[in-house]
Amino acid sequence: MPKINKYVDIDTIERETKKDLIDRHSPFIHCEEKAQNGEMFQVTVKMGNEYSHPDDFDHYIASISLFNAETLLAKTEFVPGTLGNEKSHAEVTFNIRAKGKKLNLVAHGYCTKHGIWESTAKTVLVS
Repeated sequence: MPKINKYVDIDTIERETKKDLIDRHSPFIHCEEKAQNGEMFQVTVKMGNEYSHPDDFDHYIASISLFNAETLLAKTEFVPGTLGNEKSHAEVTFNIRAKGKKLNLVAHGYCTKHGIWESTAKTVLVS
């Protein structure tokens, strides 16, 4: 199994380290805090918050996956040049059907040079 890197509290880490490693490689989940059971629900995953990621032939974001706990809900793949060969934030919006009492969302982003990065978990209440 490949190593999975996780976003950490970066207040105590050098800003340059944040720029080069943590922020630009971490997926961030953006969605509402509540969803209606059985209805479609939008979840956007954006790679990086403050700093953008390269889009080079040998160094780019190759995929973004969305999980509910351990269940894969959705995945998208990118090829080099998708972002115009410029530093940018790879971003995708998934439309999923909310089921159960809550969703425990986690996203993974795969960088071809630095491996898999995991988001902070986000809980969505389903009513």
